[in-house]
Amino acid sequence: MKESTIMKIHYGTALASVALVAVHILMRLTTGYSESLEYENVLANYKFIPYAIMLELILILLSVHGFNGLRVILLELKQGRMYEKAVSYGCLAGMIGLIAYGSRTIIMTNMGLA
Repeated sequence: MKESTIMKIHYGTALASVALVAVHILMRLTTGYSESLEYENVLANYKFIPYAIMLELILILLSVHGFNGLRVILLELKQGRMYEKAVSYGCLAGMIGLIAYGSRTIIMTNMGLA
């Protein structure tokens, strides 16, 4: 994939993340911050499907944005074909692992397994 396309994805995930995290924070503030962190309220949030979908989108957007940013930083430190491939695939693997583990948590909590 071209670097310019990757950077457009990076900028798009940044903008979308800001919007969704703002909605997430506003939802926390509507019920009172300390009340929103109570165990029962947190579980209720995960069981509310639209909110669980929003949490999943935040997880994906921030993972893609964060690992792409890490990839860019690491590529600026050193160049070389093998190094660039290793960094790119390593960041991709880390991103997939984080999304998989976070999705597992969201799904298990939504189903009442946690």
